[in-house]
Amino acid sequence: MSKLAVALKRLVVGRPQRSDRLTSTLLPKRIALPVFASDAMSSVAYAPEEIFLTLSVAGVASYALSPWIGLAVVVVLLTVVASYRQNVHAYPSGGGDYEVATVNLGKNAGLTVASALMVDYTLTVAVSMSAAAANIGALVPFVAEHKVLFAVSAIVVLTAVNLRGIRESGTAFAIPVYAFVLGVATMIIWGLTRILILGDDIRAASADLHLVAEGDAFTGLALVLLVLRSFTQGAAALTGVESISNGVPAFRKPKSRNAATTLLLLGVMSVTLFMGLIALAQLTHVQIAEHPARQFPDAPAGYRQQTLIAQLADAVFADFRPGYFFVVVMTALILVLAANTAFNGFPVLGSILSQDRFLPRQLHTRGDRLAFSNGIVLLALFAIALVVGFRAEVTRLIPLYTVGVFVSFTLSQIGMVRHWNRELELGPEARQRLRIRRSQAINAFGACMTGLVLVTVLITKFTLGAWIAIVAMGGFFVLMRGIHLHYERVAAALVADETDDVLPSRNHAVVLVSTLHKPTLRALAYARATRPDILEAVTVNVDDSDTKKLVDQWHRRRLPVPLKVVESPYREITRPVLDYVKRIRSDSPRNVVTVYIPEYVVGHWWEQVLHNQSALRLKTRLLFQPGVMVTSVPWQLPSSSRMRALSPLDAPGATRRGYPHQERPSGERTGGAGKTATGAARGTKGER
Repeated sequence: MSKLAVALKRLVVGRPQRSDRLTSTLLPKRIALPVFASDAMSSVAYAPEEIFLTLSVAGVASYALSPWIGLAVVVVLLTVVASYRQNVHAYPSGGGDYEVATVNLGKNAGLTVASALMVDYTLTVAVSMSAAAANIGALVPFVAEHKVLFAVSAIVVLTAVNLRGIRESGTAFAIPVYAFVLGVATMIIWGLTRILILGDDIRAASADLHLVAEGDAFTGLALVLLVLRSFTQGAAALTGVESISNGVPAFRKPKSRNAATTLLLLGVMSVTLFMGLIALAQLTHVQIAEHPARQFPDAPAGYRQQTLIAQLADAVFADFRPGYFFVVVMTALILVLAANTAFNGFPVLGSILSQDRFLPRQLHTRGDRLAFSNGIVLLALFAIALVVGFRAEVTRLIPLYTVGVFVSFTLSQIGMVRHWNRELELGPEARQRLRIRRSQAINAFGACMTGLVLVTVLITKFTLGAWIAIVAMGGFFVLMRGIHLHYERVAAALVADETDDVLPSRNHAVVLVSTLHKPTLRALAYARATRPDILEAVTVNVDDSDTKKLVDQWHRRRLPVPLKVVESPYREITRPVLDYVKRIRSDSPRNVVTVYIPEYVVGHWWEQVLHNQSALRLKTRLLFQPGVMVTSVPWQLPSSSRMRALSPLDAPGATRRGYPHQERPSGERTGGAGKTATGAARGTKGER
């Protein structure tokens, strides 16, 4: 079974890589852009649609507000991009928002940002996969009917790809990401050219449907709240920008400059695609209803609402169907791959938090392919839980999404303002001072903008699901504080003092005996070889006839170790041994007691159930006794040979010492002897 597990692991993950090959996994800008910015670029596939969906509640007339809402989102997006270009230069270590907030605002602010980012990364995967299922469902009805199954399967596949390492996943994702940008940009350019220059009348499939407003007329405060909610839905286009600041260590040198350039490219491409889709949607009269069944009363029977991009591609490429299929497929593919941004950001953040003792230390170690494998798997499990819990519905997940993003944005920018204040206190020269003032102004403006958006998100989305994200952030915060407190207590308890290197007065060794067989004799021999000050064998009397038989055998073999019988009126084994060890400790508190326990080594899991249960209970209880050392003495049963075949072969001289010879493949050398198996045997014979 273990061979099969290893084979499957190698099939999925690949062969292990040496630690000194870590530098070969660093990314150039052309690969880093799709790896870290695919989430932000793919957000344009559903962020414009969310604006129209929200406005549809007020009827088709409200669509006239979409360009202005889109411009407001663009202003915030460009502000955030400009702000994070300052971040990557000031903090290139990969801590990103967490490091900025911790250094400049304190530990609690840093943990708040870390909690928000962890929720955001998890939602990135869930939202991207759900949106991909919706787009593919426009082509494949089976996917539309089984969105949860598709999203979960896609998460599993993406997890396996990322476990193979960042460089390989980046290379695999670069072509689809650039194909998406090319396809959508071509659709926008060709659509606008046909409408504005050639004068073609392009109408979306939903253009002639009658859109009914939900509820009463939206005026005054109700309309303002609707516009604000639509803006916050469209602000999903900003998600993913922070991932580049968290992934700076993965860039090739010069890391900060390459990360800043990638951010600039990301901003330009996202703004162009985002506003292009809104403009094209307005000109083709696309209608997207939040509740199609109620808001499209004149829709034909069996009408299934397609996504915004699918409707636009269908209208623009009405006479060129390959173009339609290309745009829809690439959109769905990049939405799947957009989750890769989280798969690269979450593990790195988890590693940094683990190094700071806020998360388990296992998240700090790299796997066989030099990726943070534990963080990747943990993110996948969280995302699958969200997809299943929210039935892969994008509109239900989006309200949870932007809360964490703007919490991290806002605290990070406030932290950067304090960072530049500290830089100014150092008294830089005039030119440097001017540059710092400019950077500070950019971050201050970014803090104001993202802070306003955060307040808007909390007002408009709290009851729609944002409270769930806030509760999740609070849960992560409390969990990380608890883990940190535990590590601090352990570290304090392990600090050595002057008395810790004092030797015990004597070593009192106890070998536990149940039957006089080979494992017992090996344990006795090993205990004698350690030369303790006191050595005795102990058996628990749970059956008088068996105990008498054991004592008789002990005397007949004339073993040089005294055998003590501990009575057990209630046929227990663990309690009498514990009481006996405690008596030894109480009689001589400065002595150390070493308990030797013979154990079977088995080759099948079910054999473990049939053996070693008493030994396991004893070890578990003895480990809690101060001044008591527990030593397991293994005895390999025949079934363990199947596992032994996977272990290193016997050492040189094993035959001479009386251990059975282990067969080797022909011509294989022994470790360190420099001889074949045949040669080693001849040498042994000659020595005799």
